[in-house]
Amino acid sequence: MPKMKTHKGAAKRFRITRTGKVLRMKGYRGHNKQKKNKRTLRAQGRMHEVKNLGNQKRVKKLLPYGSP
Repeated sequence: MPKMKTHKGAAKRFRITRTGKVLRMKGYRGHNKQKKNKRTLRAQGRMHEVKNLGNQKRVKKLLPYGSP
């Protein structure tokens, strides 16, 4: 049976921890940062867990070997 392929778009956006949690970055950090609250920008800079169970399963299917 051939190897399963990793979805490269998902690999760039998500990480899977050793315990199986799916992590992602939040959006709205690209530009116009002067208008945005610094505390909010700092909070959006770290990884956040994907809470929805259905979305977690979908991401894990796209990343069969975990995150690179």
